[in-house]
Amino acid sequence: MQTQTNPRHAVAARIEALVAGDQHLAERLDNLRKFASRVRASEYHLTNACNIRCKGCWFYEYGHDKTAVEAKSLDQWKAFIESQRRKKVSAALLIGGEPALFPDRVAAFVEGMRYVSISTNGLRALPREAPFENVTVFISVFGGGPLDDELRAIKPNGRSFAGLFDKALENYKGDPRACFVYAVTERGLAHIEPTVRRICENGNTVSFNFYSEYNTGHPLRIQNQRLLLSEMLRAREAFPDVVLNHPAHIEAMVTGKSWFGTFGRDTCPSISVNHPENQDRMQAGEPVLPMFNTWKADLKTLERCCTSGHCEGCRDSQAVYSWFLVSMAKSLESRESLETWIEVAESYWRQFIWSPYRRSRTTPTATETPTPMLTEVD
Repeated sequence: MQTQTNPRHAVAARIEALVAGDQHLAERLDNLRKFASRVRASEYHLTNACNIRCKGCWFYEYGHDKTAVEAKSLDQWKAFIESQRRKKVSAALLIGGEPALFPDRVAAFVEGMRYVSISTNGLRALPREAPFENVTVFISVFGGGPLDDELRAIKPNGRSFAGLFDKALENYKGDPRACFVYAVTERGLAHIEPTVRRICENGNTVSFNFYSEYNTGHPLRIQNQRLLLSEMLRAREAFPDVVLNHPAHIEAMVTGKSWFGTFGRDTCPSISVNHPENQDRMQAGEPVLPMFNTWKADLKTLERCCTSGHCEGCRDSQAVYSWFLVSMAKSLESRESLETWIEVAESYWRQFIWSPYRRSRTTPTATETPTPMLTEVD
């Protein structure tokens, strides 16, 4: 009589075989899995309001600010946070709009959840004193150099201003909570290294993202993909203690591919597990983030996923990272692939001040002078 093998038992047996004889590797994997098991994240639109209007911001490009009436009462927010905690959600990613406009709501999440991160444009500083000292702050940068003002320094009334990146650097100088989420773009190739250097000299870290021009109808039309990937990897090599992304993560953002598959709607795990439109995807067998939901600011309505809900060409950095994290079982072909998965997972957790993988920044310099950037395609 033939018996069926339990998939979990098969994975455990394969892991045991791969780490056999390498106690250090086994401990790294065990530590990652133990810590990750404590983090059950959801995402929350803290507000529909923002003090700027970035070009390519999916929140406003797709009218997310008009699809739910924002809850105004702090008591409403506290009751909602308590209900989330009772459901065993332990980590909150606060987005908007602009979360820094409502520090009282951020504080309510800090009081109610173990881990809190906010995504901010950097124009208004989140206080450093209690209760905000252990909140991870992700600060957006688009394009780098003068492109950042061109793409982001736009007031709600449409008027442009200057110095947004300078202001963000000033607000978060030497702040261990701060990680600049640098959305690179093809036409900003020349600005990548100087922008990373400025962030380095400011005493902060960088996590590369990928700038998608939602308003063009062609989110990921890249003519010089090789150049963009090469320059991002070059910056990482030059500033290894500043740029947190693993090379495999950078490549997956730019190309959509990794050693275990292709990123897209059918494989992205950062979907709201309770959204009715995602049930077919939930039943398809590809892994998803357990308990993950994205809540609108009315505290009642779910978004389809962690970003716009428009999956064509989306390669949001956090979504791509999540895809790696849930794909350990697909990374057991060899010890090398498992080691790479471990390295990617460790690099992901380095972004968060509340993570044991976060390293302190001590030396605001690059390890070497970067080699000249490529300027033309062969």
